[in-house]
Amino acid sequence: MVLVLMTLSTGAQAQVRVNRLLARADSAMLAYDFNTALQFCRKAMETVDSLSLAKVEEKMLMAQNGLSMMDFCSQPSVVAKRVFPLKDFFLFYPLPENSWRKTPNQLDSLPDALSMAVYYQEGASQIYYSAKDEEGIRNIYRTSRRDSIWSAPALINEQLTSSSDEIYPMVSPDGKTLTFASKGLYGMGGYDLYQASWNPETKDWDVPVNMGFPYSSPYDDYLFTNTEDGKYSIFASNRECGKDSVCIYVLEYDVMPVRTSVKGVKDLRDLASLSPKDDPTRMDNGSAVSGETPEDLEQKHYLEQLKEVRIMRDSIARFNKRMDSMRSRLSSATDEERSMLTDAIMDGELHLPALNDALKKSIQKLQDIEMDFLMKGVVFDAKKLQAQADKEVVGASSGYTFSRNSYGPSFRLEMEKPVQKFDYSFMILPEGRFAEDNNLPSGLVYQIQIFTQGKKATIDEINGLSPVFEKHNTSGKYTYSVGVFRTYVDALSNLNKVKARGFRTAIITAFLNGKPMGIANAREMESSVMSLFSVRIYPADGQSLKESALDAIHALTQKDLLKTVEDGSVVYKVGPFDDREDAQELLEAVKAAGEGSVSIVEQD
Repeated sequence: MVLVLMTLSTGAQAQVRVNRLLARADSAMLAYDFNTALQFCRKAMETVDSLSLAKVEEKMLMAQNGLSMMDFCSQPSVVAKRVFPLKDFFLFYPLPENSWRKTPNQLDSLPDALSMAVYYQEGASQIYYSAKDEEGIRNIYRTSRRDSIWSAPALINEQLTSSSDEIYPMVSPDGKTLTFASKGLYGMGGYDLYQASWNPETKDWDVPVNMGFPYSSPYDDYLFTNTEDGKYSIFASNRECGKDSVCIYVLEYDVMPVRTSVKGVKDLRDLASLSPKDDPTRMDNGSAVSGETPEDLEQKHYLEQLKEVRIMRDSIARFNKRMDSMRSRLSSATDEERSMLTDAIMDGELHLPALNDALKKSIQKLQDIEMDFLMKGVVFDAKKLQAQADKEVVGASSGYTFSRNSYGPSFRLEMEKPVQKFDYSFMILPEGRFAEDNNLPSGLVYQIQIFTQGKKATIDEINGLSPVFEKHNTSGKYTYSVGVFRTYVDALSNLNKVKARGFRTAIITAFLNGKPMGIANAREMESSVMSLFSVRIYPADGQSLKESALDAIHALTQKDLLKTVEDGSVVYKVGPFDDREDAQELLEAVKAAGEGSVSIVEQD
């Protein structure tokens, strides 16, 4: 017998080690031990190859985020919590009846495990929802009602959009706060919860902020909302159950949440477990079950009788189904089985009249209550009461009632057709396209000039090139050029493709702010690096910028505002600026607004 020993290559061994260390880092993070997770990530960095570097860096960033957020934890009072199936947990939220619509539907045609419905309340003027883009990533879209037609769905701003999924957007009743879950923004793994505030000046949502512990965690956390009566905050998480379930947490609404530091792993685990208070007086269920008037009591009695009728009907239906099953088995049964089945069928037939008689009496009681309502002039909606009877009620004995709502009906919205933006990237198509706008963008750009002639060109003459720009010269002739390239190398790499389409005399041309310039001067300008500046702001609370600082930024510049993490600290970056004086003006305004740690960084 020949024994063959297989050994892994050095690279494969290193990959196995990295995978094991990342698995240990995952386990440590799920146990809220971010320091240990960070240590495993650092060990993985010692042997990681270029292919796995990004994965290790991402895991390390999540661990650093977890450590950072331990300094800013909320301490909510917990009213109740209960586990529900993932497929329909949202129906147990105290939201308006029929406000969840099953997917697939007009807004979300590609459902998955974490998007089984769209929240659309009848009469709403705006709908925020999550749907997959062309890459299969879930983004948040918005559509607004304009009289009888809805606007074409559009992505909300880039600050609320990441390279991964965003799900379950919910807007507060006053329209000032948007809460959603994201896998790709600043977080600690899984889906974290984020809130963004509406800025009335910019008429857009500000930079979203991670809600932190105990709302966010290394697990999946989503669908946060405050009840309209202002009593409760509710969200869901799988931190204490399997992937096919979620636990719904009901918390007392905190108008002014106080954030404190949690240092130990055990204290953080206890906080994240969100165990309800032992004091039963805190288990208020006022928003779930309202006070009952005499009419409520009569309707409650009607509901109870309606449920009894339904239970008896279901019981008789199951009984008849069993009887039919036994009858169908008689023909193929053995003699012994046939005798047993015959006896069981005879017993059942004797018992059935009693069941039907009990059902008739129960129906008569229901009809008597309805007649009594009519005699007393009590107005009731039978369909509404029947829907109420269908609700599944859970947890009433614990002080908070989880009532199961019903799905709303399917819907169809009349929508504007989205305006297709012209794609100005260089392409060779079956049929060429002329540019919609012949004006060139500002700055230095290159084009490939294809021909000049005395008449307007036709689609056939541009032979599949796109986008082709037209310029009417003072001489009366028309010059045609293709593409908009920011570098000479980019234009050069496409020159031969253009010549291959039959334009042998094609040449590269250069423009600065729309005016022609020599190629030599353009290439010299391109090679000289212009200094750019950005303003970096380290928020005083380590998490989010003060509202006054955000107001100052929006008032002075339209530059990008990005939130990142460097060395475990949250950093906001504004820029780039090509003028240091503009950056300095913003720095002074942000400092005056109360953010003391601000600096200007020069970048190439």
